[in-house]
Amino acid sequence: MSEPGSSSKLSVLVRDYGMAGVLVLLCAFFSAVTLTEQHPTGEAAAVQLAAGITKQFGKSPTVLIAVRDQNEDTSFAAKLKAQLKSAGAIVAAVVKGEPKDAREELQKLSARGAKLDVIACNQATAAWLVFADLAKDFPSLGSPRVLQPRSYKWPNFLKRDNLLNIANQIAVIAIVAIGMTMVIITGGIDLSVGSLIALSAVLAALFIREFAGAQQAGALGMTLACLSAMLICGLAGGATGTFVTLFNIPPFIVTLAMMLVASGTAYLLTHGQSVYQVPDSFVWLGRGADVLGVPNAVLLMALLYIAAHIVMSRTTLGRYLYAVGGNRVAARFSGVPVRRVLLVSYVVSGLLAGLGGVVLASQLKSGSPTFGQMNELYVIAAVVVGGASLSGGEGRMFGTLIGAFIIAVIQNGMNLTNVESYTQKVVLGLVILAAVLLDQFRQRGWSWKAVTRA
Repeated sequence: MSEPGSSSKLSVLVRDYGMAGVLVLLCAFFSAVTLTEQHPTGEAAAVQLAAGITKQFGKSPTVLIAVRDQNEDTSFAAKLKAQLKSAGAIVAAVVKGEPKDAREELQKLSARGAKLDVIACNQATAAWLVFADLAKDFPSLGSPRVLQPRSYKWPNFLKRDNLLNIANQIAVIAIVAIGMTMVIITGGIDLSVGSLIALSAVLAALFIREFAGAQQAGALGMTLACLSAMLICGLAGGATGTFVTLFNIPPFIVTLAMMLVASGTAYLLTHGQSVYQVPDSFVWLGRGADVLGVPNAVLLMALLYIAAHIVMSRTTLGRYLYAVGGNRVAARFSGVPVRRVLLVSYVVSGLLAGLGGVVLASQLKSGSPTFGQMNELYVIAAVVVGGASLSGGEGRMFGTLIGAFIIAVIQNGMNLTNVESYTQKVVLGLVILAAVLLDQFRQRGWSWKAVTRA
């Protein structure tokens, strides 16, 4: 027999770590299906190839380097030449161009009576037909071997650039989802966040253009412009919270109205056009990577989730949010300032939607009223997939972060496996539906009979 309480412990484990397990399984699945032959490029490939040449031919082989006239190839050739020379090898020539350029260089070397031990290539140039029958076409060169960096198997999904891209692409959704989690925990909903993202991006770009010096704007001017845009979105969230608390209008209706107001305002301010007059340095927040190559937007996202977790688990406000969502009447009788708590949740949601708009404007170096379309649905999906209950009173910040990454991993994995966009929408819809069904099972004690009797 199982020990008393073992089923409840299992339920708690599934609730707290189930979605993390799903994320791990998704990563494992897409890693397996994107496992492909990888061909090293750039300076790292040059170091590997130079070591291989030195190992096979000693320290003084004669080498011809052949690459295309492209940035990555030329950096490969420069590094390879430096590595070979430092090891004592003789670099006869470096070809940068097309197969005909390689043929001309081989003819010159052959006419001089030179001997070659190695023709060092990358994966693209090693396939040139000019190197297919060297013994017949250029017998005087000896028997040079065509070498390229060793290939290896690795999932495209697990490439560092792809993983950073996933995190950077989901940063805006994840940041906005912090505020949405607070709102949903209180038993509410906020449909306006997508339009507030657009409004914030437009306002930030407009303020920079009109008041901060446009392309000549300094750091202080851009910061004030972005903070002003966020503050306006926070005020919009405050207006939403006021209507919900003072007039008892359902959050769905109020936020739907605010969604239309914010979207319409963004279009009116820009006349439907994008605002591009911002300095190049404006992209620092969205595209910059100052710490270990990790995008600044991702670092900001991580810091915000740590702060939000502390607020929800260690502060009075966090306890109040859960109390209001769990049982509003009981919370009121317990002395919880219900209206104030609800108002704070919508203000925070508006502020973070504003921050999300600033980050998105920085990533795209512009502000447009079309930004943020459908983002409210992805934000709500991240919160629900992360384990928050739409009935209120339940949810965790790190669960929301995991939910955001689940959505991002599914989208990225389907892109890597060439799944068409329409099918992606179907899959994401099914994922959201499954998350809601799991929430219902959890609320009813994981019992199918309880569901069918309801």
